Amino acid sequence: MLRILLDTDTAGDDAIAILMALRAKNAKLEALTINCGNVDFDQEVENALYTIELAGMSGKVPVYPGSRHPLLREWKTVEYIHGKDGMGNSFFPKARQRPERRHAVDAILETVNSNPGEITLVEIAPMTNIALALRKDPTIARKVKEFFFMGGTNQYLGNQTPAAEFNIWVDPEAAKIVLQSGMPTTMVGWEICMRYAVIGESEYREIDAMRTREAEFFVAVNRQVRKYHKKVRGVDATECPDSITMSIVLDRKIALKVFPKYVEVDNQSELSRGATVVDDLNVLGKKPNVNVVYEASSRLFRRALHNLLRGESLSAPAPHPPRR
Repeated sequence: MLRILLDTDTAGDDAIAILMALRAKNAKLEALTINCGNVDFDQEVENALYTIELAGMSGKVPVYPGSRHPLLREWKTVEYIHGKDGMGNSFFPKARQRPERRHAVDAILETVNSNPGEITLVEIAPMTNIALALRKDPTIARKVKEFFFMGGTNQYLGNQTPAAEFNIWVDPEAAKIVLQSGMPTTMVGWEICMRYAVIGESEYREIDAMRTREAEFFVAVNRQVRKYHKKVRGVDATECPDSITMSIVLDRKIALKVFPKYVEVDNQSELSRGATVVDDLNVLGKKPNVNVVYEASSRLFRRALHNLLRGESLSAPAPHPPRR
């Protein structure tokens, strides 16, 4: 049984990743922890709670509020992309389940320390909560079974600056701490999403025609992102970075090429702050600290996504791809 602890800044695609984890066969979502990121913090908490209720799991997965601000930087939200509520301006009703009183950092520490070698830690938000947990108890780095994160770029295809992806850019100091911790880490960067997990107009029509609660939810939470891309980029499409990351966690065959690399986070330069510097040619001669996903299967990802949106359970996890 894959036991997942998911750290999120719940907006539209985060919610779909949460649904994937909740519906997966032979996987258990142990808890959600909330980090500052996409939209107002309290709204992120409510979005997570509503998603759990939508899945029919109200009261079965605890939600722990965590860091409301990055370690050092000013926090800038992106409601203009995701909508004021982070869910496509859907303004869903408040869920019955309420958040836990315990802080996310303490929940992470207790979960990992109580289950050494059992917890798959998944990050689809800035890394503030995990960095603080590591600062409080560095030994959890060797107790985590594996750590997956959606963030960064392999080749400087930034979405906040020319070099930086949002999750790393929000709190580069936290990301630097986490990537240097020694946890067995896999990175699903922004390029993977852009190449293999973009949903276009024709696919939206196909999803809309499914007429399930899940499909309607997917269309609704992505509504504002579609409007943003139409206005700014002239395309009717949305990216699914968190969904493809979770699909890889649940089915490792989706990651076609994974290579161990040394990855460092730039937190000094204003121009490239938040950039993930991947030492592809081993120029620095340092030991690899991250398994970087370079290619993924768009077909297998879409199969997992469409199965979810049709109301079907997802495949059981497969073994991790070998280091190459």
